Amino acid sequence: MYYQRNKSFETRTNTTYTRTPADNILIVLVVFIVVFGIMAVFSASAPKAISNGDNPFSFTLKQLIWLVGGIAGAWFFSRFDYRKLKPFSGFLALFVLTTLALVKFSPLGITVNEAKRWLVIGPLQFQPSEMAKPALVLYFATLFSRDCKIFDSRKYPFYLIFSLMLLLIYAQPNLSMIILLLTTTLAMYYVAGGSTKIISGAFGFGALVVATTIRGYQLQRIKVWWNPFSDALGAGYNIIQSMVAFSSGGFFGVGFGNSKQKLSWLPEGHTDFIFAIIGEEFGFLGCFFLICLFGIFLHRGFIIAKKCPDMFGKILAVGITFSICFQAFTNMSVASSFVPATGIPLPFVSYGGSSLFVSLCMIGVLINISKKRVQRIVHYVQQ
Repeated sequence: MYYQRNKSFETRTNTTYTRTPADNILIVLVVFIVVFGIMAVFSASAPKAISNGDNPFSFTLKQLIWLVGGIAGAWFFSRFDYRKLKPFSGFLALFVLTTLALVKFSPLGITVNEAKRWLVIGPLQFQPSEMAKPALVLYFATLFSRDCKIFDSRKYPFYLIFSLMLLLIYAQPNLSMIILLLTTTLAMYYVAGGSTKIISGAFGFGALVVATTIRGYQLQRIKVWWNPFSDALGAGYNIIQSMVAFSSGGFFGVGFGNSKQKLSWLPEGHTDFIFAIIGEEFGFLGCFFLICLFGIFLHRGFIIAKKCPDMFGKILAVGITFSICFQAFTNMSVASSFVPATGIPLPFVSYGGSSLFVSLCMIGVLINISKKRVQRIVHYVQQ
């Protein structure tokens, strides 16, 4: 009787998987930051363009061209399954290594502001070191998704390629990019389940290497960071003028387009120190708004990583999010004199087509990861 009574009930389990829509909050955030950046580039670069005898919109138009390309890249990668990027990790790393070598050893590399970082091919001019960010993130997401063992002979060829990339970037010189790449790698390693002892040792070893290989001009930057007025007309000039911009802006700012520091007082106002111009024109409120946008971006990126069903996607999402946000907060800290000056742009905001294009392509991958959150649904059917 017991068997017959329960035989009339059959429990059947069905498992289905659904793909959620893209993270709309992330998309809206990036749109806000990009639009804000275009406005800031126009305001900060117009006086420089006029002084060069060009159209006031010349820098902005170039930025818009890169923006169109970046939007196309973001659209493509938002629809391209991120798991299919794995086989391309080695190819992308070798491509970046080749372009970095061309910058160093060929006439295609050009020097701007005493740094040889740009590669010119016909009408196209870009920084291969910017491409090192997605290459590294994809590279180590592929490695660490298998396991987080550092001392593995199968990984040594990958470490060799990565080391060569760092050496060529250091030769440009671009120490700030090296710090960004290394910290991003450690963050990804930690998410993959890496040892905190190894991470602590890596930080200590990295600090030792920086301390023993630091160059004269880099040491000078640290000295003027402590006391900018020790070289007020030299290495400390930009920091002093940046502080003047922030103090002039006050709480509410002087208004869009009304900055005085951009009128040749702050030479890099449209690139590395654009956050200072934002502080002058939009005041504390404008700076706080931009910081909050990047803070929310950091939060959304980690949520996407947490909800991703596979380890490769988790590590990839963390790498993209950390890379962009660490760069943003470093740039804003430099402009605010919280850390020594570095030549690192503010993502989506500073003038620079390479940075904008690469950042938007990385956002496309992050959007694609946000679509891949699967949901397990169990149905109980009574018969």
